[in-house]
Amino acid sequence: MRPARRADASRAWPLAALAVVLLAASRSPADVPGSPPFALIAPATARMLPDERTTTAAQQTIRAADRAAARAPDAVPRVHVEGTLPHQGIYDESEVAERDWPAMRDLGLAYALTGDDAYALAAARYFQAWLAVYRVSLDPIDETNLDGLILGYDLVGARLPDATRGQMTAVLRALAGGYLGVHPDPQHLNTFNNWQSHRVKLITLAAFALGDPELIADAARAFQTQLDWNLRADGSPVDFAQRDALHYVTYDLEPLLTAALAARAHGLDWYTTAGRSGASLATALRWLESYARGEETHEEFAHTTIAFDKTRAAAGVPGFTGVWQPSTAATTYQLAARLAVEWAALAAQLGPPPDWLALCFPR
Repeated sequence: MRPARRADASRAWPLAALAVVLLAASRSPADVPGSPPFALIAPATARMLPDERTTTAAQQTIRAADRAAARAPDAVPRVHVEGTLPHQGIYDESEVAERDWPAMRDLGLAYALTGDDAYALAAARYFQAWLAVYRVSLDPIDETNLDGLILGYDLVGARLPDATRGQMTAVLRALAGGYLGVHPDPQHLNTFNNWQSHRVKLITLAAFALGDPELIADAARAFQTQLDWNLRADGSPVDFAQRDALHYVTYDLEPLLTAALAARAHGLDWYTTAGRSGASLATALRWLESYARGEETHEEFAHTTIAFDKTRAAAGVPGFTGVWQPSTAATTYQLAARLAVEWAALAAQLGPPPDWLALCFPR
C-alpha cells in the first residue's frame, strides 16, 4: 500500500521543457537511433522470449495485450494515490490511468512473444499519449509502477519513432537525476525506508535503460547506501520497526530485489552486497522466511507509529488489520528465486510468479 505523502516532495517538471534541456546535454546510447539499451532484462531475453502460446503466462499476457490494444490510453499529467484513500482527490482517476503502465509492458511482451507488429504499434500509441502529457513528480510511491512502462520500453523501444524515444530519454534522466538527489537523513525516515527502496529501483532501471555507465555507478552507490541505512543486522528493514507490519517488509524488499535482478541481467551481483550492519538481501529474506513458511505469525500494524495506517484500518482498507498472510510474499520470493536457487521451493509454495517475471526470467 502507499504510505503518507512526504511534505517536501520534489516539484513536477513538464516533459516538454525536459526534452529540450536534457536531450541537449545527454550523450547516452539511448539518445541515438537504433536499439535502446535494456533496463531490466538482457538484450538476448528480448530476442529469445519463447513463442509458446500454450503457457499460462503467455496466454494471459497476450489476452491482456489484446484488451490494451482495443482501448484508448488514459494518460494524465500526474498520478497521485500516495497518502490518500479511495475517492479522495485524484485517487480514482490515478488508479485508472496507472493501468496503462503494465498494459505497455504487456504489449511489449506480446510483441516479443508473437512478433506481431500490431502490438508494437499499440504500444507506440500508449507511449506517445503518455510522453505528451506526463510530468515526473518524483514521488516514489506514486511512480513505482513506472517499472512496467520501462520494461515495455525494453521490448518495443527500437520500434518507436526517434522523437518518442527522445521524450522517453528525458523521462528516464528526470527520474534518475531527481531521485539521486535524495540522501539519507535521520530526521526524515522517508529518505531511507521503503520510499528510498522505490527510488533506488527507478534510478537503477533508468540508468540501465539509458546505458549510461556513470548513472549505473550512481545506482550501485544508491543501492549500497540503502542497504547501509535500511537493513538492521538481523536483516529486518527499518520499516518493520516503524510500521510493525510485514506488509511493509515485502513492500520494501521487492523494489530492491527488482534492482538486483536488473543488475544481475547486466552482469552485476547486488544480491550478496552487504550493508554496514553486515546484512544483505539474503539476510533480509532469511529474517522473513519463518513468517513466509507460516512457522511464525504476525498481527499487522498493531503498534505502528504512522497515523495514516490507523486511518486506513478504520476505513476498512484490506491488509491493515489482522494476521499477515504468507501468500502476500509470493512475488518477493519469486524475485528472490531468480537471484538465488535456495528460494525456489519456498517461492513455489507461496504462489506463482507474475506473468512478466515468468516470461522474462523463466526458471
